[in-house]
Formats: sequence, C-alpha cells, structure tokens
Amino acid sequence: MITSAAAAPPSSVSLPVLAQVNIARLKAPLDSPELKDFVDGLEPVNALADAADGFVWRLQSEGGDATDIAVFGDEWLIVNMSVWRDVPALTAFMYTGLHREFLARRREWFEKVDEAMTALWWVPSGHEPTVAEAEERLLHLREHGPTPHAFSLRTTFPAAL
Repeated sequence: MITSAAAAPPSSVSLPVLAQVNIARLKAPLDSPELKDFVDGLEPVNALADAADGFVWRLQSEGGDATDIAVFGDEWLIVNMSVWRDVPALTAFMYTGLHREFLARRREWFEKVDEAMTALWWVPSGHEPTVAEAEERLLHLREHGPTPHAFSLRTTFPAAL
C-alpha cells in the first residue's frame, strides 16, 4: 500500500497561527495579599510560555506582562493574549507544569463568570492581535457560540488556508 503525506505549502505561503485571548475578573486588587502568589508567578509562567514549543507571541506592556492593559474598559478585568502555532501547542503549554498549577488555583484569584471569557481564532502568520480585536472575538463568541470567526477549546475549527 502506498501512502503519501499532504504536500507542504510552497515556502512563500505561511500557515495561519492561533490567537487566543482570555480575560479574568479579579477578586481583589493586584497589589493585595490575596493575589500575591498570582502576581509573583506571572514572570515565571510567562518565561515558560515564551520558551514553549509552538509559542509565537504574547501581549505585554513595558512591564513585561499585560496586567495594566485595559480590556472592555473594566479595571477589574485582566487580559492574557497570545499566538501559538496551533491548538495542540497551546494546550500542551496550558495543561502542564507551572501553568497547570496556576490554572488549578484560578478560583482563588478570579471571580467565576458565566459568559465566555476565552476565545480562539486563526490569524495570518506575523499578525499581532489587538485588544480591540480580542474584545470583538469574545463578543462574537458570546453572541453566536463557536464559529470559525471565534471559537473555544471545546469546539475548535481548522485553519482556513
């Protein structure tokens, strides 16, 4: 039996990459004792992300993280936005090591919210999503559910070439 792998795209064509945004509503101010472990862990978690297989880019201010970047005009919301090669690269980082430990503790630091707080979408290679773009994708997901325009880890869509 002869099998063949799918042909690789020409080198001039770059594959889409996966953008992700997640926002969280703080239970206390970032400088409070309640959030000390979270704040102290940002730098090590971000360093692990930066070095992770499939990591492309993350939103950050001059401080090296995104905790001072406004989202939806709400001072109690913080934003995390990054770009990854694909869904498996993102989930491999999310569900292992220090990030997994932080994920397990999220209820200590963040309010439980019933609406979608995470959205994924495909972007052209080299594109760095904006906060406004992320807000639009989250609102789209909340209004329409998962679609190729904005989806969740539970319901993903393939990248369109």
